[in-house]
Amino acid sequence: MQPSGAVWKSSSESMPASGKGGTVRAAEEQRTHGLGQRVVVVDDDPLFRESLGLNLSEHGYDVVEFGDGASVLEYFEGGGDAEAVLLDWRMPGIDGLEVLRRMRERGVGMPVIFLTVLSDQIYEEAALRRGAVDFIDKSRSLSIILQRLRLITEGSKRPTGVATEGGEEQPTVLRRGRLELRLDIHRAFYDDKRVDLTLTEFNIVRLLASVHESDVSYRQIYDLVRGKNFVAGYGEDGYRVNVRSFIKRIRQKFREVDDSFACIGNYPGFGYRWVDPE
Repeated sequence: MQPSGAVWKSSSESMPASGKGGTVRAAEEQRTHGLGQRVVVVDDDPLFRESLGLNLSEHGYDVVEFGDGASVLEYFEGGGDAEAVLLDWRMPGIDGLEVLRRMRERGVGMPVIFLTVLSDQIYEEAALRRGAVDFIDKSRSLSIILQRLRLITEGSKRPTGVATEGGEEQPTVLRRGRLELRLDIHRAFYDDKRVDLTLTEFNIVRLLASVHESDVSYRQIYDLVRGKNFVAGYGEDGYRVNVRSFIKRIRQKFREVDDSFACIGNYPGFGYRWVDPE
């Protein structure tokens, strides 16, 4: 169902599947631009699916749409590819979590983002455990979806390292004490145990862990999440409530793998710092 908080464009009928190979050919015919990165959208709501597809295509993405899990699995089995998949959870037949499980079983490894109305943490945790890279509420604005998608598709193009202006490659693994961040696949590990962070949470941890001998302000963290100078909350510093909420969830997730975790220190009135254990 289309969420009331999102503003999307007009719709059309969903793409019919026509058997293995046929689904891939039909998907090729759907592509809206010849040079953009390909994104697969899977959702049983034709209005939401088509309107999101139109918005993504206007921002340079090649969009392939499917109305059910079976069709998108057939697409990948037939040789279809993508830089990322935007996947609904609740669909008739095969739900989104089962689609993701079968993709991974069959060696289909491109990034999957759940885009769903199921906002409870239990669903997010289940999706991340199965290998999703992010979990976004459908009511979020298009700009947020585009920002997350851009970060993921850009990351998926870096198989070994990130090139600097001088042609040198930066490492794709950031280590700090017991923390390991795999920057190319947006995965976090603590004491070699995976921490199920969303993309936003991962980027916050990356920012904190990248800064040595200094604090990171509330505003810096919020700008990372929402974009520079975004206004939210009540009062001049209302955004701090949002930042505290992010940090609380991040700490909770680290404590699920190590109940003694205390690496995110708070400096009241300013922000946070990554604190290395003694």
